[in-house]
Amino acid sequence: MLGQNRKQLIKRGALSFFSMLLLLFSVAAGGCGTSETDVNNPDGTVKPTLKVGFSIPYTGPAAEKGSVMGNAKLDAIKYINEELGGVNGYQIEVLWRDTKYDSSLAATIVQEMMDKECLFFTTCASKEMQASMEIANRANFPGFTVFSSPVCTHPPKHIYAQLPDYGDSWAAFAKYYMENIWQGEGTPKMALMILQNPTGYGARDAANALAADLGIEIVGVYEHSATITDDTANLINLKGQNPDVVFISSTPQPTSVIIKQMNQMDIYPGVTIGCGHGGFTKALIDLAGVTNTEGIYGVYPTVNWDEDVPGMAKMKEYCLKYHPDNYGNMDYIASWSEGLIVAEILRLALINTPGGIDNLTPQAIEEYGIKKLNGYAVGGLQGPVSYSSGDNRLAKAVRVFQISGGVMQVLSDWVEAPLIRYEDFSWFGS
Repeated sequence: MLGQNRKQLIKRGALSFFSMLLLLFSVAAGGCGTSETDVNNPDGTVKPTLKVGFSIPYTGPAAEKGSVMGNAKLDAIKYINEELGGVNGYQIEVLWRDTKYDSSLAATIVQEMMDKECLFFTTCASKEMQASMEIANRANFPGFTVFSSPVCTHPPKHIYAQLPDYGDSWAAFAKYYMENIWQGEGTPKMALMILQNPTGYGARDAANALAADLGIEIVGVYEHSATITDDTANLINLKGQNPDVVFISSTPQPTSVIIKQMNQMDIYPGVTIGCGHGGFTKALIDLAGVTNTEGIYGVYPTVNWDEDVPGMAKMKEYCLKYHPDNYGNMDYIASWSEGLIVAEILRLALINTPGGIDNLTPQAIEEYGIKKLNGYAVGGLQGPVSYSSGDNRLAKAVRVFQISGGVMQVLSDWVEAPLIRYEDFSWFGS
């Protein structure tokens, strides 16, 4: 399979030599699935594999997240296949592709995954899933995204969210801010700095739905692209609004640009900054610097690296062995967890589908795997995973953190994010 992937990458010709080597190393070290001809029954017949598709933005404008996440999920599959013997004795075969954080490419990739008979698929990002979900929903092809936005799961169809979405991040931070940070009189003023895709729009939609009820006034919504190097114009306008708090829902690279410029323009310190979980990770501190990020709040839906939970030791072992540069990055935790959830979905589908593996289809995976999830603990690395009818978020719990001395420190217990029925609002999706 490694040779096959290498040929496909060479044919594309668009990757640099360095990027190609990075991707090939990731397959070798991260464990791309075993092909059917590699695993045989004692009687010599071919033992089928469980084929799953992974869309990963290994390169492109979100590579600071995507490369870490790709490494983690492939490491997790390697662990499951090699140490646990696969799922109920069947190896997981991974078909993964680099989306380059490009919507048109993501749509092409999900079609390929269906054509090559994957049982289901995952994406790293809400942008990738938004581009994939029309094709997938139309074909009843189930999938889940690690980082999600309300548009991916509302109304609920065949797409699921591994973690609470970007709207949940905004809601959790806003509630924490009102209860623990805001000490002024009257209504605090909040400005939103959002990425111009579902990562940002999820926070905006939650603010539209909940800000008035929480007692927060939204004084400005400022959009930016994933490739910005200067956001001065937006920040001048923001400064003129004199907000009490700024919420940034983006990825690490553009978030770092905004935070550095907020320091340079004497906006921060002075206002409170909160970040959604799309941009709040170790990469943000690395890019923006320890001094510039000191005191910034953020929301994230996994544990931290120093917490004593059952799944931590094995994850650390693989990270340090195969991708030590990713150690300390919570995006690795999120996607290692993704790999474990993939295996649990497959396990449930195998034991619940009438006829077992011989009758496994994408529809069986959804009905007898995804919809049978009930309190799966994921080694304590994130909130428990369950399916609830009408709510395609598989986990609902987040926590609030604050950066201190270059480290993300936990401030809150797990906060359950209630379901917001976005589809009931006339403005949703417009």
